Amino acid sequence: MKKAACLALSILLAAFTFVGCSNKPAASSDPAAGTNEPVELSFLTWGNQAHLDLYQKLIDKFTQTHPNIKVKLESVPFPDYQQKVTVLAAGQELPDIGWVSERMVPQFMANGILEDVTDLGQDASFKMDDFIGSTLELFKKDDKLYGIPFSTPPSVMFYNKDLIEKAGLQSPNDLAKEGKWTWEEFEKTAKAITSGTGASKIYGANFFRDWKTWILLSSYAWSNGSGPFNKEMTQFTWNDQYGTETLSMLQRMMFTDGSHPKAGEQVSFESGKIGMFFDVYSYVSKARAIKDFKWDIAPMPSGSQGSAPMLGQAGYSIFKGTKHLQETKEFLKFIASEEGVQATSAYFVPPRTSVLNSDLFLNQPGNPDPAHIKQAVIDEMPKAHFQPGHVEWQKIDNAILAGFDQLFGQTAQPVDIMKSMEEKINPILKK
Repeated sequence: MKKAACLALSILLAAFTFVGCSNKPAASSDPAAGTNEPVELSFLTWGNQAHLDLYQKLIDKFTQTHPNIKVKLESVPFPDYQQKVTVLAAGQELPDIGWVSERMVPQFMANGILEDVTDLGQDASFKMDDFIGSTLELFKKDDKLYGIPFSTPPSVMFYNKDLIEKAGLQSPNDLAKEGKWTWEEFEKTAKAITSGTGASKIYGANFFRDWKTWILLSSYAWSNGSGPFNKEMTQFTWNDQYGTETLSMLQRMMFTDGSHPKAGEQVSFESGKIGMFFDVYSYVSKARAIKDFKWDIAPMPSGSQGSAPMLGQAGYSIFKGTKHLQETKEFLKFIASEEGVQATSAYFVPPRTSVLNSDLFLNQPGNPDPAHIKQAVIDEMPKAHFQPGHVEWQKIDNAILAGFDQLFGQTAQPVDIMKSMEEKINPILKK
């Protein structure tokens, strides 16, 4: 019996090319391998309910061909996600697989908590060459790959068509075609849409998904040839004319024109009380549920250098320490396959060429006008700036949020706020 057990163990070890005799090998996820050992994987996201419902359907389909593998889906709000993963890593309780965004990748790579998945490219059926090359760059380090993208959304402007028409205004899409959709025109439009008081008030615009997500305001500086940071992420550069103008615009809209909600006010685009709302295209998953008014999308407003949306990026990464590496890779290959990306293109801008240009992506039920998806999403992607990332991003983010708190509380002026940010952030960047 002893010899038979040792022989069986040796065969398993050889099959999985693991080195050493003391570790228990992970069970194969291939049903043909003849094992029915049950495995449960944890999958962490920051998705909303629509996203979770879609992924649950994908998980159910995966389970049909991998009946021994169960996948437990969990969600953490985006503002808390990076800190949550950091805490889980410290306690050696990381999930098997999860979403990661561009701003998280530098820290997670530096901390060594992402698993190398370079070998996925060796599987011809995975069709790695179908991925748009630039979408993989975020996840590469030292010729190794530490994640697979699933979403590459540029920021866009969602707008309430009924409010635009009621105010007798030309649509942002038509203005953009004419080269007239500028930040000045945007601010005038926001002021024209604004009406009412109290609970019935309608605001012209809202830049904030939540009061912690400030990054979309970077588009103002980018569109004028500047930005919050230099390309190398070694210097804070928002303490210039365009950074100050960004905060001054927001200050006017909040406290002079009343065309933007004040910090803490919970007014959603879906309520019909916001004329224009900035977010990445993935917000379409919520917008499709709107029935009370007509809505559409348009490109970001232009500055002196044209429009410059933010390009968000999210991918799947396997976390170090998983006890079921092979099973997790099988699940990753499934959700990042052409079939998986086709399914998730209902909400996310696909990184696979075959899906990005397909009718399936453009003509999802409840989508905005396909011509406007091309105008605001596909045509804008080459102009987009990646959301910045840094090993010390959380400290940088906190310093910038502290500056916005000063603006929201009217305790300092834009020029002084930007100077204070620079003094706090540059030392962090130079460490």
